[in-house]
Amino acid sequence: MNLKDHIGKYIKLEISGKKFLTGILIEIGSDLWVLFNGIDYLYIPIIHIQNWQFMKHDEIDEITSNNEPTPIYNHNEEISLRKTLTAAKGIFTEIYVTSNQTLHGYIISIMNNYFVFYSPIYKTMFISLNHLKWLIPYTNNQRPYGLGNDSLPVNPSNITFARSFEVQIDKLTGELIIFNIGEDENVIGKIQGIKNNFVELITAKGDPVYVNLQQIKTVHMT
Repeated sequence: MNLKDHIGKYIKLEISGKKFLTGILIEIGSDLWVLFNGIDYLYIPIIHIQNWQFMKHDEIDEITSNNEPTPIYNHNEEISLRKTLTAAKGIFTEIYVTSNQTLHGYIISIMNNYFVFYSPIYKTMFISLNHLKWLIPYTNNQRPYGLGNDSLPVNPSNITFARSFEVQIDKLTGELIIFNIGEDENVIGKIQGIKNNFVELITAKGDPVYVNLQQIKTVHMT
């Protein structure tokens, strides 16, 4: 089966976390699919596609490609996640990583296995590339939360970024941080250090908790 033969078809994807996305399959790259849902392009890493199927006729809404926004990828090159992230730098973007909420802001920098994201709500965040489920660049010069330029600084942080996610977390030793957007209280605390692929956190009550590095999806400071 040549997957590219299905470009232009209506499909339904199940994404990690039991999330379902529907739309027109627009493009397939080495590690990324592009879906158009009638309003936005969704850039979806293949690693998080659990399964997909063609939509039945009675499931298809009025999705047309007549009002497609301009894509951020080059039609003359094979698309990939890293190329897409690079093209999205500085563009207001919605991303989904964990919990039941999306994050809104813009990509500042792309490192080896994570990227730096600025959210007006959470400020500077470090996002694991392995856990990014989808990315939706804004269209029509939209701004998150209707904010102005003064609330969306071009250089929001004077932190120097490490090349790898693990080293960046280690650099935050001694800082109060929140992992995974605070999805439970055991991922909020002060970093004591990293040993044997586990991050030692001291919780609010002073108890140590050891968090598997592979399960850390997002990091931001309090």
